[in-house]
Amino acid sequence: MSGFRFLTAGESHGQCLTAIVEGLPAGMLVDIDAINGDLARRQQGYGRGGRMKIETDKAEVLSGIRFGETMGDPITLRITNRDWQNWTDRMSVFGEEFGDMVTAVRPGHADLTGVLKYDRADARDILERASARETAARVAVGSLCKEFLKACGIEVVSHVVKIGGVAVDEAAIDREQIGSGNSELNCYDKAAEEKMKARIQEAAKAGDTLGGVFEIIVRGVPMGLGSHIQWDKRLDGKLAAAMMSIQAIKGVEIGAGFKCGDLPGSEIHDEMFLDDNNSVYRKTNRAGGLEGGMTNGEDVIVRACMKPIPTLMKPLHSVDIASGEEVMACKERSDVCAVSAASVVGEAMTAIVMTEAMLDKFGGDCMTDLLAAIEQYYERVAGV
Repeated sequence: MSGFRFLTAGESHGQCLTAIVEGLPAGMLVDIDAINGDLARRQQGYGRGGRMKIETDKAEVLSGIRFGETMGDPITLRITNRDWQNWTDRMSVFGEEFGDMVTAVRPGHADLTGVLKYDRADARDILERASARETAARVAVGSLCKEFLKACGIEVVSHVVKIGGVAVDEAAIDREQIGSGNSELNCYDKAAEEKMKARIQEAAKAGDTLGGVFEIIVRGVPMGLGSHIQWDKRLDGKLAAAMMSIQAIKGVEIGAGFKCGDLPGSEIHDEMFLDDNNSVYRKTNRAGGLEGGMTNGEDVIVRACMKPIPTLMKPLHSVDIASGEEVMACKERSDVCAVSAASVVGEAMTAIVMTEAMLDKFGGDCMTDLLAAIEQYYERVAGV
């Protein structure tokens, strides 16, 4: 195992979010503007709520980087919550209890299960950490990993393919352009994007929320990441777990995904051919770049489905855990639609998994040794 790992800490309205990353090789160049650029992308998007007008996420590096290069020791990242100044009494680490308790738990959120599991009387003790605000720290970690993968010739990009039942026209998308556009919804079908915006407007007027589907594409992936030998070494399983760990994600597909259950094998499996250099190539990629739990050299394709956010401005029927009565659920400041933001988080989690897979495969305490190992591997498998 590579020894690569990360942890995040912090609450939605606490002082800050923190991440510690361990296992990245020494000598990796780090671009703080790239990290902050990804944090900004996570905050943008049509349908986002008022919190995004308050926060302007910036990452501070507290350890592990010197003169723009990793040193091989743990990297500490901090993202300060600007909204903390409005919550210092309600979220005080020490001091007297302040403010009303949250007891009208929300359907679809961690509120009810969390207060029962952890024996809390106030759902705020649960919702603060369960909030997708935590993903800002993951995006910062993922951006570091994207820098590592870039040095290895690998690129991770994303796009939104469906919101509220409005889907893109696959034929209208130039897949080579994904990752280079400027879209409020991270969507590369302009006609579909306008319909998505209209659907979001309708939901906002109704006090409702919308979910959707986004796709992650990993380009330049070498063959042989992951393994077939144990269930927990299969890379597709790790990618699926990473996607499902994102708040509100309820489904994951690799490649053709659930379509594989509808079509015969002759229309699903990617046939292999030999080019003039005697190298294998494929005309299709329905496997999504993964066969037998391992990358096969094609682009890795992962799709994830995000449910509508459970905080509705027109609340759903629920119960009050303090009074034991039926009530309407509580309201927290929220988004109407955050699928575009989730796509950025999906990039981050994919980059994290792919980084771990690269380090497992090629190892190395420094980038010099790792890149040399990659080059040697490519030479060995050339022409196969």
